[in-house]
Amino acid sequence: QVQLVESGGGSVQGGGSLRLSCAASGSGFSINAMGWYRQAPGKQRELVATITSGGTTNYADSVKDRFAISRDNAKNTVYLQMNSLKPEDTAVYYCRLTYTTTWGASYDYWGQGTQVTVSS
Repeated sequence: QVQLVESGGGSVQGGGSLRLSCAASGSGFSINAMGWYRQAPGKQRELVATITSGGTTNYADSVKDRFAISRDNAKNTVYLQMNSLKPEDTAVYYCRLTYTTTWGASYDYWGQGTQVTVSS
């Protein structure tokens, strides 16, 4: 019932910018929070940024002051504006949805991921 569509990944030079989008669709649920995580080859998946349905944000220390997460509740879409990109930001970025069904069950749902590559 729940679907996520991610877009906006690509290749940029260091110092460049990208904007990731993640749109949730479906019925029978309400969104608790959405966020972005990333995983580089050989490394664990790590939190990048999250935003709750109430607008509270959380960022990894490594991206503070460079990335900004925002949402459009009418479109059930979350965005990640990434500025001043560094090669260490290179990873597959995954959208994460936390939601509650109409009957009260809570779930996590992950997108398929979008590649972000930052060259020197």
